[in-house]
Amino acid sequence: MNYNTAKEKLVIPEYGRYIQNMINHCLSIEDKEKRNNCAKSIIEVMGNLNPHLRDVPEFQHKLWDQLFIISKFKLEVESPYPISSPDIFIAKPDKLKYPTRDLKYRFYGVTIKKMIKEGVKWENEEKKQALFFAIANQMKKNYSIWNRDKVEDSVIFDNLLELSNGEINLKLNNQPLMNVSDAKSPSLKKRNNINTIIKKKNKK
Repeated sequence: MNYNTAKEKLVIPEYGRYIQNMINHCLSIEDKEKRNNCAKSIIEVMGNLNPHLRDVPEFQHKLWDQLFIISKFKLEVESPYPISSPDIFIAKPDKLKYPTRDLKYRFYGVTIKKMIKEGVKWENEEKKQALFFAIANQMKKNYSIWNRDKVEDSVIFDNLLELSNGEINLKLNNQPLMNVSDAKSPSLKKRNNINTIIKKKNKK
């Protein structure tokens, strides 16, 4: 029994062994013209695997690149596109630089930090205070979502004061923040009300 594991390793597995065998056969052809014709026939077969793309110039270029990759760049044929160097495919790509943000309270999110930075620039005092309370309410909501604990308004005010570098102080204002349970979506509230009604009916 001839197992696949004992056969030559597939360079690009998605093309299968038949394509690789065809390319190996093309490598063995000594006549240059016949070898060129064979390579073109192989490209047509490879293109048939993606018929909706086979006539797209960029895809044709890709097929020719893959032909040379499977042949391990040993195939000498005339290509309608510049033949890529093996080093391009061997070289590893540069590491991606991921953005790093120094957030002390990550559960509030980056948007809160941006809102605070923008809000302190506002000149209209009435609108500025309204924005600050909107930010504080959102902070309370975010805190409850991530920590799932009840949080006092004073904690939110302290955190806001710290995040704004002392620019936003709502501790002197007696206006309370919203109840987190009131921030539930209408659909969720409606669902909860329906569940309550069902439970009451079941008890009867």
